[in-house]
Amino acid sequence: MRTPTRRNRIRVALASIGIMALALSACASMRMDDVAGNLRTALAGEPVNVNSKDGVVTLTSSADYLYPSGGWALPPDAPVLDKMVPTLSKLQNTNIVVTGFTDTTPIGAGLKQQGVTSNKELSYNRAVAVVDYLASKGVKRSLLSAQGFGEENPVASNDTPEGRAKNRRVEITLRGDGT
Repeated sequence: MRTPTRRNRIRVALASIGIMALALSACASMRMDDVAGNLRTALAGEPVNVNSKDGVVTLTSSADYLYPSGGWALPPDAPVLDKMVPTLSKLQNTNIVVTGFTDTTPIGAGLKQQGVTSNKELSYNRAVAVVDYLASKGVKRSLLSAQGFGEENPVASNDTPEGRAKNRRVEITLRGDGT
């Protein structure tokens, strides 16, 4: 009877690790699908798209729905964000990235007086406002981050009012194991 060689034992061990990694990845993906389902239920009827693909959940909302035109301050009560909090506040190992986008309309005099000089800066301020709001409602701050892309990455043409409205948006992306 032949005894396994060291090389064969290593191959078996590596194969076992690979199988376990795939199983863990599948579990994480299923948990993220559950998170997406919980958010879809909580946000039913709200103008927020919830997408889940490859274990990543993305929520997209019109900036016009969250902020006043040309502004970034959220109202003291933001119902659509409040509906996300029960699900997001349970997460302990899932990164939450809030990304702001604008259209190509130049920054107006009012925003310039407030120190905002670019659409990129406005979009970042909007993302930070969402991060601060979620953290104030109990979402773990260490999981939250903000970024602003301004008029980069449009999803529609900026040549029409409808297209510009689609480009003014906030995306919340969840990446992790769903816990």
